[in-house]
Amino acid sequence: MKLVSIQHGICRPAWCPLVAMMLALSWPAIAQSSAAPQAKPAPSPDASQAPAATGTTIDRVVAIVNNDLVLDSDVDEERRFAEITPVRDAGNFTRERIITRLINRDLILQQVRQQSDDDTSDSEFQKSLVDLRKSVPACKDGRCDTDAKWRQVLAGLGFTEEVFNMRWKQRLQVLAFIEQRFKQGIRITDTEIQSYYEKTFVPQYSKRGGTPPALAVVHDRIEEVLLEQQVSNLLSDWLKSLRAQGQVVVLHPGETAP
Repeated sequence: MKLVSIQHGICRPAWCPLVAMMLALSWPAIAQSSAAPQAKPAPSPDASQAPAATGTTIDRVVAIVNNDLVLDSDVDEERRFAEITPVRDAGNFTRERIITRLINRDLILQQVRQQSDDDTSDSEFQKSLVDLRKSVPACKDGRCDTDAKWRQVLAGLGFTEEVFNMRWKQRLQVLAFIEQRFKQGIRITDTEIQSYYEKTFVPQYSKRGGTPPALAVVHDRIEEVLLEQQVSNLLSDWLKSLRAQGQVVVLHPGETAP
């Protein structure tokens, strides 16, 4: 599958805005859904080497998804992972949304394993990491211009390079699967584009003042917006159907980890 790099990962050229939308923490229209078993990375040395006092909780299950466990440590790791992504949604990055995101991510990864092989080549993966290091806030002012500096940035967020690469590759797998599955059958007609231009784009543009550009100028962008809307709806409905087929139990959605 031919992909191009963007600062958030990889996507087809016409799908980059959709990928950015999907990556901005989110899938805001998606409710909690079922997820798949997923191997958990080994805990960091700091967390695993110190013996716990009697009666002290080391980790806690916050959700059970089709016999897979989502732990407090997973929620913390996802929060730290978001710190290094180019697009962040810090204001809405609540514990509840993190748990929902983890459930949905695992659900999609289960489908990736069942229905397709990973077709992200090593060169595409490495190129996406190069683009990431050029764009993330933590790498400004040349703080990631060498591999050693990059590892220092990752260490500051509690990641080894190996664990971070695993998480980043999962991200690319999810995006590639969404593109492949939900692109099929979607057709945006010229009539739909014309209607959106006249009823939505022009009124919104006029409110800001100035003369709206001609339809020919914004035709492709409007097509992308309509495509994003349709894919978001399809993805939401698909996850809801998988949730209905599986079992999801959220135990501690809004509590702070002990």
